[in-house]
Amino acid sequence: MNTAARSAPVVVIGGGLHGCSAALHLARAGVKALVLEKDYVGRHASGVNAGGVRTLTRHLAEVPLSLAARDIWLNIRDWVDDDCEFEQNGQIRVAEDEKDVAVLRERLATMRSLGYTHEEWVEAADVRALVPAITPTIQGGLIAREDGSADPYRSTLAFRRKAQSLGARFLEGVAVRTVRREHGLWRIDTDGDSYAAEVLVNCAGAWADRIAAQAGEPVPLQPIGPMMLVTTRMPQFLDPVVLGTGRPLSFKQRRNGTVLIGGGRLAWVDRDRNATELDFQALALGAQTVCDLFPHMESAVVNRGWAGIEAGMPDAIPVIGPSSTQENLYHAFGFSAHGFQLGPIVGKICADLITRGATALPIEPFAIGRFRATRNGAPA
Repeated sequence: MNTAARSAPVVVIGGGLHGCSAALHLARAGVKALVLEKDYVGRHASGVNAGGVRTLTRHLAEVPLSLAARDIWLNIRDWVDDDCEFEQNGQIRVAEDEKDVAVLRERLATMRSLGYTHEEWVEAADVRALVPAITPTIQGGLIAREDGSADPYRSTLAFRRKAQSLGARFLEGVAVRTVRREHGLWRIDTDGDSYAAEVLVNCAGAWADRIAAQAGEPVPLQPIGPMMLVTTRMPQFLDPVVLGTGRPLSFKQRRNGTVLIGGGRLAWVDRDRNATELDFQALALGAQTVCDLFPHMESAVVNRGWAGIEAGMPDAIPVIGPSSTQENLYHAFGFSAHGFQLGPIVGKICADLITRGATALPIEPFAIGRFRATRNGAPA
């Protein structure tokens, strides 16, 4: 590979949705990034998650970003020339008992106090009208009517293709081993070549802590493997995505009639081998939750199960923003199994920081500096 091909104004490490989104938004701003992906685009969490396009019950710090991302999802074809199988059927988090009711009503009160109106309480009868197949014992729920779902792998590829059409480059099967500052540039070493860039963007997912550590910013990242099950095709019975409250559950029916069951139950993960092993006991608990809420699912046939490797953070929110130690380094990782919906806006945030030096969205809660080591209980 010639020297010019091994350099770029911006190198993005990681070809998941956030890396592809960063490349797209940079290209829209006239910056042609190079994306280095150790496997293939969408190989891990970005391509195999539940595809939830969810503003509902987000961490409060994520709400402004999530609402901004929703605006992109509502016009996704204009952005990437593909509908990404986005369906705006809403998402509803249901209350199975009075404890769940109290949790959801408290959430609603908090959101109203902050001026947010996109989450609404729905009474039990209204839940049953929206989701006729649900158990009649349901107590109510919170709904975000403009939420929905999309196909994760198709979405990631759509962002990639659009970025490429605007001049971004993607190299797959290229694992980054070391990064370092040298003569005012970033040097990025792989197993075969060395690349140079003025700016480096760390979108390396479950491997992003290794990049951050080389920049002097160790983080307590935990590789996790959220598990999914999918059934064989069933007659249509469900439009909105249904989420649990007291018990983990993400439940939706796809266009082709198959039913996707998730909710964050975790597989065993070996990130060095790119391997996961399903925890069938945990999957059985998830299946029981499904059958409790949708009794007719007892006759459903599970077709297959899988898990993608994702980065979990101890406070369950991502790292987004500039390095606290290095010039021209930006991070976007640690989405803790709920980053898919945020992908379109996180890429724009990265591009805005690089090209304009600022973003209009509040990203202070996501600063990597929050994980600085402490000495005697005080920040180092």
